Amino acid sequence: MTCESILPLLSIALEVRHEQFDPQYEAAIRLFNGFYEGCPDLVVDLYARTLVLQNYADPPQNARNIILAANNFLLERFPWIQAVVLKTRKGETHAERRGVLILGDTSARWIRENGVRYAVDLQMNQDAGFYLDTHNLRVWALENLAGKSVLNTFAYTGSLGVAAMAGGASHVMHIDRSRKFLNLAKDSYTLNGFPIDKNDFRVGDFFTQISKLKRTGELFGCVFVDPPFFSATSKGTVDLVSESQRVINKVRPLVQDDGFLVAINNALFVSGKTYLQALELLCADGFLSIERLIPVPPDITGYPQTIVREPPFDPAPFNHPTKIAVLRVRRKN
Repeated sequence: MTCESILPLLSIALEVRHEQFDPQYEAAIRLFNGFYEGCPDLVVDLYARTLVLQNYADPPQNARNIILAANNFLLERFPWIQAVVLKTRKGETHAERRGVLILGDTSARWIRENGVRYAVDLQMNQDAGFYLDTHNLRVWALENLAGKSVLNTFAYTGSLGVAAMAGGASHVMHIDRSRKFLNLAKDSYTLNGFPIDKNDFRVGDFFTQISKLKRTGELFGCVFVDPPFFSATSKGTVDLVSESQRVINKVRPLVQDDGFLVAINNALFVSGKTYLQALELLCADGFLSIERLIPVPPDITGYPQTIVREPPFDPAPFNHPTKIAVLRVRRKN
């Protein structure tokens, strides 16, 4: 890949996404997914007026000229951009991996999606802290969780729970091991005028917190389960490659009769067929059923005109390695 060859790819990517651009410059969108659209060293996101360039090259200097060419091209195309953050996945320092400002004094602090504001801190973590691939799931939460109590496990910065609140959920509880991530969720509450109850933002290990909720007999109308593909603590292990059912079974007793259990598996090397078979096995007892599969939006997957490379494992019947399923729960009692 050269500087000259990246520019036509970017031009096509922007052209097919033109209808998604927000005239108020408040939305978030993936402008270019190089893994599928022709340059795996580069991913480009737009958060309000901040451009986020992600360098995946190993070593990073292999993509230096490509990054520079993309940056100049995009700034010329979008003169209203106020800041640019460069994230270097194989960077030598934490700061490089979290992101360095190469334009502007500060990056965007919030974005708006479907009328809801979400606080962002684009340099807080290696990723941007707000997952664009779950856009359609947030739409589902807005449309389906009115009046329901919601448990948002592995909450991270809380976007799924914020969407549930905006959709009229009666109560949302967030669980995450990181206080700084949950503090960003609180910022999103403040942006939207939602009341903050500190007890709804629980810092702690997933296995410990779920056990506490079981002991107190709490039930929820919807439980989100969006874990990392692998995580191990002294309390338990999450492994979405070989034990995806385990986490689902762990939270299943907390879901009310006729409630929802939303399971997300983002393991790249787990095929859609394999994951669906795991879900169907869970549903064999008749107390779980697959309500629907939620697709990842095309700015993440790439478009028919832009895709030049497929995922390493076939995600079908899902449309992306981020595999999202809404399950319906029936209780025995």
